[in-house]
Amino acid sequence: MNKKGPKIVFMGTPEFALPSLKALLEEDYNLICVVTQPDRPKGRGRKLSPPPVKELAAGYGIPVLQPRDASETDFLSSLKEKSPDLIVVVAYGQILKKELLDIPPLGAINVHPSLLPKYRGPAPIQWAIMNNDPVTGVTIIRMNERMDAGPILLQKEVPILPDETAGSLHDRLAEIGARLLIEAIHAIVSGSIKEIPQDDSKATYTPKIDRSLSVIDWSESASSISARIRALDPWPGALARIREREIKLFSSSVVNNEHKGNPGTIHDLLRDGLIVETGNGLVLIKDLQMPGRKRLPAIEFLKGFPLKKGDRFISVKRGACQR
Repeated sequence: MNKKGPKIVFMGTPEFALPSLKALLEEDYNLICVVTQPDRPKGRGRKLSPPPVKELAAGYGIPVLQPRDASETDFLSSLKEKSPDLIVVVAYGQILKKELLDIPPLGAINVHPSLLPKYRGPAPIQWAIMNNDPVTGVTIIRMNERMDAGPILLQKEVPILPDETAGSLHDRLAEIGARLLIEAIHAIVSGSIKEIPQDDSKATYTPKIDRSLSVIDWSESASSISARIRALDPWPGALARIREREIKLFSSSVVNNEHKGNPGTIHDLLRDGLIVETGNGLVLIKDLQMPGRKRLPAIEFLKGFPLKKGDRFISVKRGACQR
């Protein structure tokens, strides 16, 4: 069966890329191959596991390439032999060089989950929440050698919902990005696309998210603490210590912005969570997780690890975060 439109190579790896790949398949575009990262050890058994994009592509019988380095000469030669018209990149996980980007005549385009030039880099979703931004968005750019700096093709603003976690925002932006991607390809093919250069003077950059960011400083405001907890939900989780145990905290909201108390102290126990005092205000924590155990709603967690009003969380020393 003849597929429509340009010959497309899709480059992506994690779950964020799945809606975009599915959208291309549903639109019956001519996907000639998928490029993704190599299989990686995963879980306690450290067995090799394929990336989500590989699993989806294999289910549709699409050829999959997994170079260790997308700049490898052999990989670039094999890509040139396929003569793609367009490369679509969604969370691939490597910096792509000019030699690769110049292969397709229609260029390479990227789905990025922020309102570029704000939040270039690897963790725009988490930092938008961490910084208590009211809105974020998705941008489709034409790629160049500089990270997330190519001209803007399409952009859509997306409100960040109250108490939204990085996980839920990730899923929403992935779906919105997929729809915007299809719109961009239609415009590229029809010749109606307009490119807008990014204003580099307004660019900001997001560092990677790692466990060093997990430590809660209870002297901060309830708003800042809630934002940190939600930004690190589901991974790596915010971390605090109580009764000599390190506990991960998830799914939070601000109860009060004015209360003055003893930071880290449990103010109240409710069916839907723990209310904890901060440097300024009260924060509700709905889910908790003991090391090596499952994440649980507060009411279930307290059955196995009873806490009471007046118990106090303290900050874990930086560098001592669990792995």
